[in-house]
Amino acid sequence: IFTDREGGVILKKYSPIGELTDFSKEYAESLQQAIGHIVLIADKDAFISVSGAPKRDYMERKVSVELEKIMEDRRAILITEQSKTIPLHNDDEAGKYASQVISPIIAEGDAIGAVIILSKESGEKLGEVELKLSETASAFLGKQMEQ
Repeated sequence: IFTDREGGVILKKYSPIGELTDFSKEYAESLQQAIGHIVLIADKDAFISVSGAPKRDYMERKVSVELEKIMEDRRAILITEQSKTIPLHNDDEAGKYASQVISPIIAEGDAIGAVIILSKESGEKLGEVELKLSETASAFLGKQMEQ
């Protein structure tokens, strides 16, 4: 809750991972440079960091119901069949990506976001290495939020 200059009240929704936006952006950029794939970081509501893809395609867009469900399930997933990839936001299409890795960010027992690694090239399937990298990133970001 904030007040403006005229004394009006401004309500802003609190996003715990929002505190990490700058940090998550640097993490996403570093991870993307290391592996060469698109890296996204989302909170429960929208994408907060994008690296390796045009920011306008993802930044601040609301996460899809399918992505929300994966976050709530609290298990990292690797999708390697293009026909089974999920839309990431409401304007996205199922099957748009060659493969996806999605790892929920857990802080104090709550799912607060996700680290997503994407491949759009059909010859570049993601695998166990990318799955472990996304799990490491999400565990690290979760620990940062607990401090």
